Amino acid sequence: MSEKYPINLWVNEERYEKLQKAGLAAMCQEMLAGLKCIQVYCNDAQKDKILKVFPTAKFDSATTKSIELLPRQVKDKIFDLVVQKQSIDIMDDFLKNY
Repeated sequence: MSEKYPINLWVNEERYEKLQKAGLAAMCQEMLAGLKCIQVYCNDAQKDKILKVFPTAKFDSATTKSIELLPRQVKDKIFDLVVQKQSIDIMDDFLKNY
């Protein structure tokens, strides 16, 4: 099985309400100081495409193995797709546009 790399989407109260309506609130994890986060995972090919398409993005290979520093509007689109599809398995759909 290939590795999975998370993209952390921080969840404020407004986003939490949207996740509740989509039935995904249970997927939130408590992170720093009670802040909530939902993780969307990428495989190797998806990770490579994200890093190529979004030059500001970085891959933290040293510690978290996560994709960081995506522009806010990109993370907003990913979050909206999670709510729309009612799933965190949305990266193929997201990357179709790039």
